[in-house]
Formats: sequence, structure tokens, C-alpha cells
Amino acid sequence: MNELLSQIQHCTQCKEHLPFPPKPIVQAHADSKIIIIGQAPGLKVQNSGIPWDDQSGNELRRWLNVTKEQFYNPELFALIPMGFCYPGKGKSGDLPPRPECAPLWHKKLLEAIKNPKLILLIGQYAQKYYLGNKIKPTLTNTVKAYSEFLPHYLPLVHPSPRNKIWQKKNPWFEQEIVPQLQIIAQKVIQRSD
Repeated sequence: MNELLSQIQHCTQCKEHLPFPPKPIVQAHADSKIIIIGQAPGLKVQNSGIPWDDQSGNELRRWLNVTKEQFYNPELFALIPMGFCYPGKGKSGDLPPRPECAPLWHKKLLEAIKNPKLILLIGQYAQKYYLGNKIKPTLTNTVKAYSEFLPHYLPLVHPSPRNKIWQKKNPWFEQEIVPQLQIIAQKVIQRSD
């Protein structure tokens, strides 16, 4: 795993498409229990080098009901983005994750994690990549149908502050899915196998 992480952190595959020099950001361990597959680092995370080191990360940890110490323990959580580097700014937020990363690194990473108990698919890019033709017509419908994808996958909306409007329109997410996520995450974290 250490060799693989080193290869990823030295990757320059899409450097000509990035606004800054490549700085792949990932956290994983052979014993990671929960894999979180997100989009791509934002500018704050690009600068700090720490995955989910922003408001989105604070909200995600709240949803999971875990401490920063738990979240940044790679034996508990693998933090794997669809694109490992900050992709740059678009008209209405950050650009999509670079398409090269997932096909190049995800299979190797997932094979190196021995026995994950749950994979959280955060946002449409992760859901399209991993759920394929099982995805619903909208992200809302996919998230609402979360129980169809358990116990292996759990699709979530992105915890970005930009999605507060979506959360207000969809109160069932906070009422139903967040409590279920917390129960599942705590069971997984407390397992010793």
C-alpha cells in the first residue's frame, strides 16, 4: 500500500490540464474499513494537502458522527477522490474531477484495501462511475434509493455548503439517511474483524 500511495502522490498524468502543479491528495490503508469516494480536492484542500480539510469535511464528519481523529485514521477511513488534484475553477464552482485518475488508480487502491465494509459514493461523479446503469435518473433519486445499494455502497449528496439549498428542499436526507449513515458507520468502526 505504501508503494502504491507513493506512486499516486508522484503522479503527473494530467499536469497540463491543472491550474497548479500536481499535488495528489489521498488517504488509505490496507485495513481501511470505510472508503469515502468523493469528487476532487477544492482549493483549500489543495493548499493544505489534507483531504476534506474544509467546510465540506466538517459537514461530512457531522453526518458520520465521527471525530477528526477517527476520520483521519487511515485504518478506519480511506479518503479517495475521483480526481486526486484540484481541477481548477469553472463558471459555477470547481471544475469536474479529472477523468484520468479513477481509471488509473481506483482499481489498484480498492484491491489493496483488504476488507472494506462500506463505500460511500459522494456526488454524481462517484455514483456514475461505481453504480453504472443502476444509477437513478437524478442524484436525488439515487440518494433516496440508498438502501438498494447497501451493504456495499451508500450514495450521498456532496456535503458542500453549496448543497444547503438541496438539503432544505429534501429534509428526508437529514431525517432518514444521516441517522442511518451514523448507525452503519458506528457499527463498522466498532467491528474488530
